[in-house]
Amino acid sequence: MRPVTEHDIRASFVNCSKGEAKRLDLPRDLADLPWADLDFLGWRDPGAPERAYLVAESDGERDGPLVGIALRVTSGAPRNFTTRSMCSLCLTTHTSGGVALMTARRTGEAGRQGNSVGQYLCIDLACSLYTRGKREAAGGGVIDESLTLEEKIARIRAKLDAFLAKVVG
Repeated sequence: MRPVTEHDIRASFVNCSKGEAKRLDLPRDLADLPWADLDFLGWRDPGAPERAYLVAESDGERDGPLVGIALRVTSGAPRNFTTRSMCSLCLTTHTSGGVALMTARRTGEAGRQGNSVGQYLCIDLACSLYTRGKREAAGGGVIDESLTLEEKIARIRAKLDAFLAKVVG
């Protein structure tokens, strides 16, 4: 992903109002992020743990328009340490609540009617780093696959594009 500015991020949101986008808390370390290793920028709001945000380049293309979505993190019952969950984007397995259902209000009329779509995602939204082996899941890990790193990156981008299309479509 190319480095983006605060203005770019706030202008990219498609499923919340301009006022909501203006008020949301951005990651404090934007300049220090490993942009070359990111397929999307994802973060949790430290002041509102049930909120998360995701910003990606449209159709996975560098220099393409950005699409930002506001997510609601579904809180479930506390997880047992022996239970494992898998992120639907990066296929990383986590224990003890490392994956959560995150829902996004759809855009347009569907969103005004209260429709949303959801995905099970890594709770820290570090899918890109797990895929590239830059971060390891506590008590979990990436499943052993015969795919190359390039194929895994293509898969995460395709899954991300499909999720964004459901939100925007």
